[in-house]
Amino acid sequence: MNAMDGETVVAAARDWIGTPYRHQGSVRGAGCDCLGLLRGVWRDLLGDEPEAPPAYSRDWSEPQGDELLWRAAKRHLLVKRPGDEAPGDILLFQMRAGGVAKHIGIAGRVGERPSFIHAYSGHAVLESPLSLPWRRRIVARFALPEGGV
Repeated sequence: MNAMDGETVVAAARDWIGTPYRHQGSVRGAGCDCLGLLRGVWRDLLGDEPEAPPAYSRDWSEPQGDELLWRAAKRHLLVKRPGDEAPGDILLFQMRAGGVAKHIGIAGRVGERPSFIHAYSGHAVLESPLSLPWRRRIVARFALPEGGV
């Protein structure tokens, strides 16, 4: 299966910039969280979502140590090799050492001034510098498939 063009993914994600943060939301302009941003971009580019996410708390699956988000990403996205960076990559972050992966962003720019588009509590969807502290938290990269999986 081929990956969707990264610039197409970036353009779709940037259309969500300014959408307020809303836990479990996934409506452009009204509210979304990081997973809701990815779900919305999927719908914008590929149509129906491949599965409905279960209700989730702000601490995701951390108390159980269960990598629910990572497993779901592997089911529906294309796994990328380490070092294979491109705009439009879906980035999975581990927010603290020993914790589960529970934050998602979409690579905006790579290279000298890398950036990523994401939503997190207290902020609207924005494009942030992919600074070293953020880069260190990346545990996996994925790509959106052309036409879905």
